[in-house]
Amino acid sequence: MGRLIIIAASEIAPFAKTGGLADVLGALPLALQATGHDITLFLPYYREVADKNLPITKTGIEVRVPVGKKNLSVELLKGNLGNLSVYFLKRDEYFDRSQLYGTNDGDYFDNLERFTLFSRGVIEAALALKLKPDVFWAHDWQTGLIPAYLKTIYSKKFPKVAKIFTIHNLAYQGRFSAEEFSVTGLPEELNNAQGLEFWDDINLLKSGVIYSDVITTVSEAYSREIETKEYGCGMEGVLVSRADSLYGILNGVDYALWDPSIDEHIAENYSIKDLKGKASCKKDILKEFGLKVKQSTPLIGIISRLADQKGFDILSKAMGSIMEEDLAMVVLGTGEEKYQELFLNLAKNYPKKLGVKIAFDNATAHKIEAGSDIFLMPSHYEPCGLNQIYSLRYGTVPVVRATGGLDDTIKDYKNGRGCGFKFKGYSALSLTKKLKEALALFKDKKSWKALMLRAMTEDFSWNASAEKYSELFEVAIKKASL
Repeated sequence: MGRLIIIAASEIAPFAKTGGLADVLGALPLALQATGHDITLFLPYYREVADKNLPITKTGIEVRVPVGKKNLSVELLKGNLGNLSVYFLKRDEYFDRSQLYGTNDGDYFDNLERFTLFSRGVIEAALALKLKPDVFWAHDWQTGLIPAYLKTIYSKKFPKVAKIFTIHNLAYQGRFSAEEFSVTGLPEELNNAQGLEFWDDINLLKSGVIYSDVITTVSEAYSREIETKEYGCGMEGVLVSRADSLYGILNGVDYALWDPSIDEHIAENYSIKDLKGKASCKKDILKEFGLKVKQSTPLIGIISRLADQKGFDILSKAMGSIMEEDLAMVVLGTGEEKYQELFLNLAKNYPKKLGVKIAFDNATAHKIEAGSDIFLMPSHYEPCGLNQIYSLRYGTVPVVRATGGLDDTIKDYKNGRGCGFKFKGYSALSLTKKLKEALALFKDKKSWKALMLRAMTEDFSWNASAEKYSELFEVAIKKASL
């Protein structure tokens, strides 16, 4: 049964993107539409959106949005994702900025105001557009206030609407001083430990968790992990209290963008039926990074945010041992200054076998996926992860830590079975031991080719996830009607 779903998110590809959230929201709504749902999306009108000169038009609609003591006018613009409607909330003093959430110096000082305006503005826009949704679906802390508004201020205008909240990364919670609670305009009785209050702060992600009918995460393993102290980021108690409403649904990927047989970014296309082009892709990426190794040398690719979460603390300790092996490595990413400097210095020490590019570069990312033999993701935690899934399709064998979505998507190689390599212990020793297993198998060309072909048959398209979300819509609608 098709449902009317309103999706609110702080980034949606191709309009605005800082990470995986945008990729998910650029693809999943289209997969849901294919199952019969009517989807409407809402996004802030950032400078990044305006700079792309996409076909976005004025609707002639303005809504008034209370933000603390202010009563602000917000203009509504309209664009399209495929043939889905995307509405943009335009208020230049909040969204006409160089970045989405902050600069290198830190988060914007008024992020609470910015995303209060967006969250409440989405509801006001839905009223102005006379939308009658079955489900309001909010994503991450930036929209965490939406379920609270629907539960309180707007409960009579949307009396039985289902509220779903998705956590894409629990580490980012939207915490602000409790003294700023009045900015939200929510009833004062929500400003306590049973509501938004969180260790003398208010927590917008907690708002989404507490006031939604259903909470989801982006992999099954991650939904279990975040109920533990190790991965709960202080929220484990709240999540355990909502365990009966917490579900994990694995992200899919968009194979229209990530498939070596049609990829426009790579040196030569190839497929499971004809792998010859992969050698050209390897030659191309070695040349781009200026590495002087034989074509037969195993090439390890890394595309990542350079941060502890992504395992760079253990990887930095393992690099001495790794560089002693007969291999080459290319690293693409930006992040913490200490890791940027470390890897740039390592590249100077190993100029023939280690190439490092401190950047976010989509074209180079595609080239690394296609040209590498092995893809390394030693994450401390990983809500879902997408690069390991891309790697499978490119016949680039993943070596990952068994956590979150990495654990859900990669079957460990053993006796001719599996699609990659994964290790459990979070240590430099565990990482190097598993990587050496992969390097040993790489020498067995017949077994390695069989492993590549198995990896390339794995299917993580959005279809299966869309069906699971469709089932959850009915669960949430039933809960909301009680």
